[in-house]
Amino acid sequence: MATDLLTRTRGRIDTYFAVGVHGSTMRRELMAGTVTFLAMCYVLAVNPSILGDQGALGDQGIPTQAVFTATAVSAVAGSLVMGLWARYPIALAPGMGLNAFFAFSVVLGMGIPWQVALSGTFLSGVIFFVLAVTRIREKILNAIPLQLKLAVAAGVGMFVAFLGFKNAGIVVDSDSTLVKLGDFTQGTTVLALFGLVVTVIFLVRGWHGAVLYGIVLTAVVGMVAGLVDVPDGVAALPRGLDQTFGQAIIHLPDAFTAQMAVVVLTMLFVDFFDASGTLIGVANQAGLLNSKGELPRAASALSADAVGTMAGAVIGTSTTTAYVESTAGVSAGGRTGLTAVATAAWFAVAMFCYPIFSVVAASGAVTAAALIVVGVLMARSLGDIDWTRLEFAVPAFITIVMMPLTYSIANGLAMGMIFYPVVMVARGRIREVHPVMWVLTLIFLGYFFFLAE
Repeated sequence: MATDLLTRTRGRIDTYFAVGVHGSTMRRELMAGTVTFLAMCYVLAVNPSILGDQGALGDQGIPTQAVFTATAVSAVAGSLVMGLWARYPIALAPGMGLNAFFAFSVVLGMGIPWQVALSGTFLSGVIFFVLAVTRIREKILNAIPLQLKLAVAAGVGMFVAFLGFKNAGIVVDSDSTLVKLGDFTQGTTVLALFGLVVTVIFLVRGWHGAVLYGIVLTAVVGMVAGLVDVPDGVAALPRGLDQTFGQAIIHLPDAFTAQMAVVVLTMLFVDFFDASGTLIGVANQAGLLNSKGELPRAASALSADAVGTMAGAVIGTSTTTAYVESTAGVSAGGRTGLTAVATAAWFAVAMFCYPIFSVVAASGAVTAAALIVVGVLMARSLGDIDWTRLEFAVPAFITIVMMPLTYSIANGLAMGMIFYPVVMVARGRIREVHPVMWVLTLIFLGYFFFLAE
């Protein structure tokens, strides 16, 4: 009886997520969700250090323990919505770039209390949701040429790989040349190189769990070598949400000011295109774009991203958005929403297991290899770009290189969008430029002038 029930349940899950249709298996999807979690769980350590009152913001910050719990809860909520509703293998969590904007530009720069800043985050999510459900955002995405979408996918890969090299200490900053080769005598750098080598070997051997196995083996070796801390405990109860939950709603009246209008629009703009670029990049990596280069169920995916932002703000953290690290799970075989659900489950567990998860999250050397390998896999879309035609090659190249060079997916996408209509006009193909592209060009130009200010 129990066996029949289990079989029926597995069948329903397979049917709902179309696991078999996408050539995957439930085991592979669950493993992919684990890999995605391991690749992005650093957010549970980094977000509190940026937004918390024990971090960069000091007394003006959100209670640190509350930020940690809110980060985990928002990741659970956002990933579940994406997995169950949109059914994409994309996990959500508070975005790194936007939490820095929240902390340094809004709270410290403008002197806006974190409670009101959360209200602004909530409002940007509401506007985002309206644009998604009315399919306006989907129409904007569909107006973007396929060649640029391919460039976005490759650019996201370059950006992810750059993060990996940076976290590994293989690439470090330089006053004279901006970046340079790191110190290979550092133990953590050597550990990251070891992780990269073994992960590549596993990948070349055709192991679907190559990234996961690489992370686990690297962590174990790091502990043995004394480069990765050994957990000093097993579990700890989550706490702190009583200090943040609902503050975004309570302080909504304070958010309707000219100053906050700028904040809300900036959050909306960056999240709009950052999330769009991530969704396109991850979907392309998973082979989920249709023949026209469009994202199926785009309205659901974009709405899920907006719901994640609203939920995260109410819970007590900055903008929640799609994570490029989801490509790590895709590289491990994830193709359906079951991957995102599995990631959500791990974040739920992490809420109670901070002493254990922090071992991996606190060591960039452990997860660096996963990000670098993902960059390699995403770079495959470079081969699909028509480099023989400059009207495609120029905006594509600018999109790709500007993502890692400006440390922003949104900036790279914006630069490519500006150059595309310019070269099309120069080529005498102005009629092929979608009207939406002209609107986007003007918006992006305004965006860069606003950044300059």
